Amino acid sequence: RTLHSHQASLRGSPKRARNDATGNKVTVVLGAQWGDEGKGKVVDLLATEADIICRCQGGNNAGHTVVVDGKEYDFHLLPSGIINTKGISLIGNGVVIHLPGLFEEGDKNEKKGLKGWEKRLIVSDRAHLDRKTSAGRKEKGIGPAYSSKASRIGLRVCDLLGDFNDFSTRFKNLVHNYQSMYPSLTVDVDDQLKKLKDFAERLRPMVRDGVYYMYEALHGPPKKILVEGANAALLDIDFGTYPFVTSSNCTVGGVCTGLGIPPLNIGDVFGVSKAYTTRVGIGAFPTEQLNAVGELLQTRGHEVGVTTGRKRRCGWLDLVILRYAHMINGFTAIALTKLDILDVLDEIKVGVAYKLSGKRIPHFPANMDILHKVEVEYETFPGWKTDTSAARKWNDLPAKAQSYIRFIENHIGVPSMFDTKISNLQTSVSTGVQRLTINVV
Repeated sequence: RTLHSHQASLRGSPKRARNDATGNKVTVVLGAQWGDEGKGKVVDLLATEADIICRCQGGNNAGHTVVVDGKEYDFHLLPSGIINTKGISLIGNGVVIHLPGLFEEGDKNEKKGLKGWEKRLIVSDRAHLDRKTSAGRKEKGIGPAYSSKASRIGLRVCDLLGDFNDFSTRFKNLVHNYQSMYPSLTVDVDDQLKKLKDFAERLRPMVRDGVYYMYEALHGPPKKILVEGANAALLDIDFGTYPFVTSSNCTVGGVCTGLGIPPLNIGDVFGVSKAYTTRVGIGAFPTEQLNAVGELLQTRGHEVGVTTGRKRRCGWLDLVILRYAHMINGFTAIALTKLDILDVLDEIKVGVAYKLSGKRIPHFPANMDILHKVEVEYETFPGWKTDTSAARKWNDLPAKAQSYIRFIENHIGVPSMFDTKISNLQTSVSTGVQRLTINVV
């Protein structure tokens, strides 16, 4: 059939709908701000019923903390859904894997009670290795690994498990490449290769062809598949506040490329946002509050980075950022976390627009010089001055807190999920909009 006849037949028939013929859908959880939004809590909630929990990008620069039965687990490379003993956790091809960090993290959490994690973990053979140890790096920056990947000199899991003599040669070439860029760098190549050979044997039982595994999972028996995004929309290498971004695509497109799955299999996309805004490190932050409000948010919210240990910068909720993140990701709902941190405030502000030279701009600026210059237009809401940490459903929230959430929903055009401390998920209907409510403990 010609293209024209095919187009004609499509025009003469109803539009083909997405249906079960496309296979199982994946549910995606993504950060909608600059990270640290509480994605781990949302993932942990959804992972309790998931059959497969996936990481698709980033490395051990991510940081999720999950508390289960009073025990605190810190995850940087492992999917935080690894806690689910009935599910399989997958590290996809888009992730860069620091092997010493992976096993150190697993062993550390195992001592806290995370049993059998190695039997529940699958690692894609196409994932790249993050060799920070070979570059003498102790910090958790993943840029060099992604740079090597883009330069086509990187080493993958499948290389490590293949001919080790060939791998050793390529590893030496990679070290030489690093040393040409950093002349003071010294590396004990033989020691590094010995450690890698040991890691290879421990890793081998976990490794699968990730693309084939995901295809079978999508097109086999019904399964609940969850994808746990690392970092966040405003840290995306293409769409974030460049150059103060991470090295991967942490928006929804990274799910397809980081796991090898088609867009048709993307189901719900949950964007996670705090009820205010935080950021770690330097870079523009239009709603930042360098005053008593910022200090209160930092103190009440315990805003210290899991991975970096640095205090987070704090400010009012920025709906320009959330709208922008929604444009890119197509959120089906926003998971609004840490609402209770605002309980003590007399008034609460929300950034609704940016102005430049007195005029509203309709988009989120790509240029950081411009973003530093914007003036934020705020809407002000009365505080509810009520402890919301005991609320368990939508109607338990004070009317003023409900108004705050409704405003966010209406402004972005996406229903919300709210939480203070997440326990379970319910669906309710309010004012004609489906509101997904994450109840609080």
